[in-house]
Amino acid sequence: MRYTDVCIEAISYVLPERRVTTAAIERLLRPLYDRLHLPEGRLELMTGIRERRFWGAGTLPSQVSAEAGRRAIAKAELAPEQIDCLLHCAVSRDFVEPATSTAVHRLLKLPSHALNFDISNACLGVMTGMMMMANMIQLGQVESGLVVAGENGGPLVEGTIAQLNRDETLTRRSIKDQIASLTIGSVATAVLMRHVSKSANGHRVLGAAHYSDTSGNHLCQGGADIAMDGRNCPVMVTDSQELLLRGVEAAAKTWERIKKVLGWTNESPDAVCGHQVGKAHRDALFDRLGLDLAKDYSTFEFLGNCGAASLPVTTAMAEEAGRLHKGDKVVLMGIGSGINCAMFGVQW
Repeated sequence: MRYTDVCIEAISYVLPERRVTTAAIERLLRPLYDRLHLPEGRLELMTGIRERRFWGAGTLPSQVSAEAGRRAIAKAELAPEQIDCLLHCAVSRDFVEPATSTAVHRLLKLPSHALNFDISNACLGVMTGMMMMANMIQLGQVESGLVVAGENGGPLVEGTIAQLNRDETLTRRSIKDQIASLTIGSVATAVLMRHVSKSANGHRVLGAAHYSDTSGNHLCQGGADIAMDGRNCPVMVTDSQELLLRGVEAAAKTWERIKKVLGWTNESPDAVCGHQVGKAHRDALFDRLGLDLAKDYSTFEFLGNCGAASLPVTTAMAEEAGRLHKGDKVVLMGIGSGINCAMFGVQW
């Protein structure tokens, strides 16, 4: 897919105040560690994640999504009535019905003509939402649209800790499918996209590509698809090693596709912003795609895996850190369980 009329006008994010270190999580897992004789420090060593953040009890995804949306609208110097479409694309949601987007729409006081709905596509949700928004803008259906996500990983991590400590049948081998759940963090983000004719200082979206390998949809599955506000304990089971291998292969296929779309080579990108999983995933991805690791900007070390919000937050932080410069060619790389992969080429 090539785009000629689409810009990313602003990316914003909101971070929870509460920080939880990996060392603190291991202390909470002391009953399990003592029973299986596991050494402390193992989790951070495997993942490269030293801390993540959690929202306070009772926080709804819509509340933090709306705050990120406010910041993006202000950053773009727009008024709420100028937003034509709102997509809520997080794994976390307030409820199954109605769409969490309706709550965000209400909180932002968006106009009645603003189309709004949820998109669910695991950790690829925001990238999928951006693709749908770009298509609508390119087709002339929308001038300005907002893609938001409010991820609440606290209940998943806390529920996983309780389950690991409670189940005395677990072994060193059987706990492996719970490790990914302990890497999850919380954050909210918003991406404001506009038609190029309405853009002031936007970043041009040049093109996108996607690839699906749904034969791997069993490799990471989560339950409790209800409110993720601390009133329930969602569960997730992940074959981390196989998911890593299959996800990286899907990314390699997508990378070849987007290079053809854009006319790029492996040397073309000046910067790479990807979905944040952990050190092993990052290293394997760059090695398989033949990309220079020096072009990466990572946040997993201090945010963990924040679901669909990870990639846009990482991109915003890379810009703040001075890693993205005007005119740079930037590739956004997203991989989600399922397995789905999507990439964007952006001229900053």
